[in-house]
Amino acid sequence: MTGMLEGKIALITGAGSGIGRSTALEFQSEGAKVVVSDINEELGHDTESLVREAGGTALFVHCDVTNMQQILALVDRTVAEFGRLDCAFNNAGVEGALATTANYPLDEWELVIKVNLTGVWMCMRAELPQMEAQGGGSIVNAASGLGLQGYAFLSGYSASKHGVIGLTKTAALEYAAQNVRVNAVCPGWIETPMVMQRGTWPGRDPETYKKIAELHAAKRLGQPEEVARAVAWLSSDLSSFVTGHALSVDGGYGAGRIGPHVPISDQ
Repeated sequence: MTGMLEGKIALITGAGSGIGRSTALEFQSEGAKVVVSDINEELGHDTESLVREAGGTALFVHCDVTNMQQILALVDRTVAEFGRLDCAFNNAGVEGALATTANYPLDEWELVIKVNLTGVWMCMRAELPQMEAQGGGSIVNAASGLGLQGYAFLSGYSASKHGVIGLTKTAALEYAAQNVRVNAVCPGWIETPMVMQRGTWPGRDPETYKKIAELHAAKRLGQPEEVARAVAWLSSDLSSFVTGHALSVDGGYGAGRIGPHVPISDQ
């Protein structure tokens, strides 16, 4: 039985940890050859090794997604090694500062927008011409549940992820006729280093973790593997009529809030 990405060549940015690493392993398990990229060479090589240990084909290429020349070199290296680029997961991102909008540090704002939004746009600038020239492909951009709604004290992050969704929808309209699909994945609170060790630090404070878990219909945070499976499906031919979509993977966090229990009768 073949996997849903059998024979595909996939590129993942921000693959050194968290959702990016899990997606590299998921892609491998579904039959893809994977080019893993990260600004952190040690973590990137670790992901490369894990994919190979699982029996897959992987190549690590260092890339800073704020550098257009490095992005172009990344896509060129992928095509030189494997002949094409079928799937791209533009996942590299940073969380930025926690501050009110009026007090948000300018340098943090510029960094978050440069990595999370401009970085995704520059990756697509390199990926789209290659996919168009070869007759098709699938791009998934990492947005966020906070790209679908606001969140106090994270104006930079939320604005960048709202921008990713708008960028995704625009590119989807432009390239659908060329058989190139562009979608976004919108993770909720996922147990990654970004969430658990930085930001609100639920991994260091059980009470914070519990409070965040209670905001979800599922009453827990998600796992990176759960997002990776969604990215793999969006990247595969199984989602061939899906483009311009922002897919929530959030345990019901964005669906609304569960109110107080009220006994009801169906009679």
